[in-house]
Amino acid sequence: MSTHPFAIETTGLRKSYGDKVVLDGVDLRVPAGTIFSLLGPNGAGKTTAVNILTTLLRADGGEVRVAGHDVAREPDAVRKAISVTGQFAAVDNLLTGWENLLLVADLHRLGKREGRALATRLLEQFDLVDAAKVKALAYSGGMRRRLDLAMTLVGGPSLIFLDEPTTGLDPRSRHSMWQIIRDLVAGGTTIFLTTQYLEEADELADRIAVLDGGKLVAEGTADELKQRVPGSYIRLRFADGQALRAGAAALAVPLPETEELTLKVPNDGGVRALRTVLDRLDDASVEAEELTVHTPDLDDVFLALTDRKTVPQGATR
Repeated sequence: MSTHPFAIETTGLRKSYGDKVVLDGVDLRVPAGTIFSLLGPNGAGKTTAVNILTTLLRADGGEVRVAGHDVAREPDAVRKAISVTGQFAAVDNLLTGWENLLLVADLHRLGKREGRALATRLLEQFDLVDAAKVKALAYSGGMRRRLDLAMTLVGGPSLIFLDEPTTGLDPRSRHSMWQIIRDLVAGGTTIFLTTQYLEEADELADRIAVLDGGKLVAEGTADELKQRVPGSYIRLRFADGQALRAGAAALAVPLPETEELTLKVPNDGGVRALRTVLDRLDDASVEAEELTVHTPDLDDVFLALTDRKTVPQGATR
């Protein structure tokens, strides 16, 4: 594993195709041993950025270091440190799970004994022992993704680029894959994640960057990004109309137009705002029967920051 504090560093990253600017001065810092997710609408520049980071495309300007190596001057060192798992599992359907792993071990020029030992360990790690001698053609979607990721680890990468790792998987398989990803990071691997499921980025990523029109328009934790979007409120439900009216007076909010015994109190979604609401109710000797906090999700963040009316299906392309 790399000992460099940042798995990825870009400064002023630029790329154009003719007159079209695709990446316009992108600065990224991805700490080693974390999950970093890049989001953005179609045409935002994500695929171009990933292609540059993985040495498949040369940048027009800026500095790019991956796993501590300069991408332009040390592409072989970068390739040795990384692995890329695409949207579609790159397994050989005519080979068994065991044979797929041995094939990749041979491509990495591992010795026969070392390759077999590694294949055995990976089959156990990814819960594929019972399917080791079964052709991949008969694997379920979740099994194929697990095998694909196991094959990715044969070279011992310190940084893995994951492109939509759970596309097409059922909820159980998705959660299984999420745990595998968390376990990899716990072991020191860095994950650069692109996904069309914003819930997935919310669930997994330590930090999220939003790319739009070739520029980074936001970066932070999921909670930090949500706090940038208005629309948070505290919902309070009261036992009767008298408590409702007293609560509305204490909190200086209008009574609802419906007959529901609930109030919505706009706030920033933070702990301090919640404490203020509870203190005001307590001072007025008003008790709410139920309290829930509603905050924007990453869909709301995506729409607000990229100024789109709808989230594209290929939200990470």
